[in-house]
Amino acid sequence: MTPSPQSILHSVFGFPEFRPGQLPIVERLLAGTHTLCVMPTGAGKSLCYQVPALMLERPSIIVSPLVALMDDQIAGLAANGVTAAAIHSGRSREDNVAAWRAFQSGEAKLLYLSPERLMTGRMLEALKPVDPGLFVVDEAHCISKWGASFRPEYEQLSQLKHHFPNATLAAFTATADSATRTDIAEKLFGGEGDTVVRGFDRPNLNLAVLPKTQWKPQVLGFLAERRTQSGIVYCLSRKLTEEVAALLKSEGYRALSYHAGMSPEQRRENQEIFMAEEAVIMVATIAFGMGIDKPDIRYVFHLNMPGSMEAYYQEIGRAGRDGAPADAMMLYGLGDASLRRRFIDGDGEDDAHKRREHQRLDALLSYCEATQCRRITLLSYFGEPGSKPCGNCDICLDPPVLLDGTREAQMLFSAILRTGQVFGAGHIIDVLRGGDTDRIRARGHDALPTYGVGKDRPKSFWQGLIRQAVAGGYLVVDIDQYGGLKLTPRGEAVLKGRETFELREIVPGKGEKKPRRSAASQAAEADVDAGLLGALKSLRRELAAERNVPAYVIFSDATLIDMCHLRPGNLEQMAAVNGVGPKKLADLGEVFLAAIREYADTL
Repeated sequence: MTPSPQSILHSVFGFPEFRPGQLPIVERLLAGTHTLCVMPTGAGKSLCYQVPALMLERPSIIVSPLVALMDDQIAGLAANGVTAAAIHSGRSREDNVAAWRAFQSGEAKLLYLSPERLMTGRMLEALKPVDPGLFVVDEAHCISKWGASFRPEYEQLSQLKHHFPNATLAAFTATADSATRTDIAEKLFGGEGDTVVRGFDRPNLNLAVLPKTQWKPQVLGFLAERRTQSGIVYCLSRKLTEEVAALLKSEGYRALSYHAGMSPEQRRENQEIFMAEEAVIMVATIAFGMGIDKPDIRYVFHLNMPGSMEAYYQEIGRAGRDGAPADAMMLYGLGDASLRRRFIDGDGEDDAHKRREHQRLDALLSYCEATQCRRITLLSYFGEPGSKPCGNCDICLDPPVLLDGTREAQMLFSAILRTGQVFGAGHIIDVLRGGDTDRIRARGHDALPTYGVGKDRPKSFWQGLIRQAVAGGYLVVDIDQYGGLKLTPRGEAVLKGRETFELREIVPGKGEKKPRRSAASQAAEADVDAGLLGALKSLRRELAAERNVPAYVIFSDATLIDMCHLRPGNLEQMAAVNGVGPKKLADLGEVFLAAIREYADTL
């Protein structure tokens, strides 16, 4: 009798049932349907292709972008009793030869390859006699020029349908708007096949944004209650990455750097430490993140704005992949936005591409200044309207007060217009507040009707108003004019009294307040015996070190939390814990049962 997907899921991986959306994808791949799968991170995409790969008669090729990700996946499969192989530059020639022989003989049903390795003439010819039945492309947004992390070498994968016409092609990504999805399906499948959009919602993520005021106390305030957790702090530049890492080390944190200016060896070493150990902070540029699958990342902190909603979603998606609560915090300011626009205008792409990237950045600015639930704003961008307020983001937890800011906006817009629409925020604010500067005097701006009309408001108020006006499409930052503010038709309508301006209340010092931890995060921790969880994590850490694998390969945080809830007293009860399959039960069951008993004896 042929085993069912559900039986493979339980007997190999130790899960009693599929998560929502997984089974339809598994069934499509078993039926031989080319499928593009858009799934939120943490939704369990690996199982969607690992289960079919174990059921198909012909072997499977998994195309992965990173060596570390390949090795972690193989270690995870091995822990569940599944033999898989990988061929990559990080392994010796002897190990690669052994991996190929294991795959060729059928001992290993899954072979992990990079796109560069797969698409060599030699590998393509070697694979033809093996006759793979399934090709899986992970991080598939890299195929599309519209994707958040376009990699030209991925485009070569469009040739797979010609080289292996009888194979099923599958593509997985967490980040793809409609244009990107269409582009991927056309390149990889020739427009054939199905596209399954599982949705973009990550309900376990607490979303929050703060105006950037003083980034050092802001990042330290955020991390103060998270010393025992692993997380990522994203920075825009290599220099800032090193500065932040040094700051965190001086405060007693285990912080590592990651950016393109480091040697490949140092980047690899830091990534391996981060993946394998607990309570480590990776301070990184966007060079870090592709394919990172560490389940217990509890937060992502953006010290600078990402370049788009897609990039933001992809980067926050690295937190909470185990389904447990996690936090996503972003600081933002107009300086970051201006710098991002310079990057877009200087990237050498055509005008159509630049317009699209500017639109994506505009969407992120609007998200930063949102007055409704952030989750609703985020999901609406990705085409999921009709969502209900999450009750878990900063806006739901601390709703903003909305005021009629038409008068103040008219003051601001008038000052911008009267000074020629060529000056940045700093000078405009000086004019409004009646500043005595050489620039104001030299240009006669102290004689303008708008000079000093806003002196009763602090600088932070006008900074906030400008951010909101840019985010709302009332103003644009003219990159060609060194960041000069210009009115849009919508801004002109407000100035002339044809439209009102709704102002989100600007509270001085609000950007400096200590961010609130999500209720879900606090509840999750309160519901677990911290002493037992600590003991199980300590045991996991020891076993991982002995076996030279990341801690989550032993058991995920979610599995350890389930152990704490169930408190199994024997192997039969241990088998009921989510994520404990037969192989792990045999290898690790008694060891963890002993730890639970030992902890109970101390009470």
